[in-house]
Amino acid sequence: MIRVLLVDDQVLIREGLRKLLEIEDGVEIVGEAADGEEALALVAGCRPHVALVDARMPRMNGVALISRLTAEHPSVAALVLSTFDEDEYVFGALRAGARGYLLKDCSPEELVAAVRKAHEGETVLDGPVAARLVSELALTPPRRAPAPGDRRLSARELEVAALVARGASNREIAAALRITEGTVKNHVSSTLRKLALRDRTQLALHFSEG
Repeated sequence: MIRVLLVDDQVLIREGLRKLLEIEDGVEIVGEAADGEEALALVAGCRPHVALVDARMPRMNGVALISRLTAEHPSVAALVLSTFDEDEYVFGALRAGARGYLLKDCSPEELVAAVRKAHEGETVLDGPVAARLVSELALTPPRRAPAPGDRRLSARELEVAALVARGASNREIAAALRITEGTVKNHVSSTLRKLALRDRTQLALHFSEG
């Protein structure tokens, strides 16, 4: 059973989410809160697996709440559901440790699937949010100096490898660089071969900071 805590300052939104999720097999609503402070006071008692969190709330907003949950209750998967998609909230929430970010115009099916995926440890991003995130990552310069072996890679292979290191999927990389997923796969395979790396995980570690 997936235990869900609803955190939103609008009563009607919480009631709607409760009705939507309660009819799903394997999902239980264990608490509701109108802001971050109230949510933190409930977590220890209701022991949620997933916290469905609005981004903009009074007293303590979603980003601040997620930061506290990550530090104090790391077993709780925070999933943002918001009408706001400003960079302040999207990137702030993800940096704070959110497991995903959805906009409130998503379908009920997408929301339910996201709750299940977040509980399983997957990262879930709404389509427009994912596109913005990957575009931002594509513009971010590498955080470390290239290793000597990296000189064997083409400019495109370096771009792909840097995005792999930042956790982007093949689909997200393809969208960011405007190439096909097949081309992304070819670049990844070529890079693994040139650097004598075993798999995608080793590639990510090779290009990560430090």
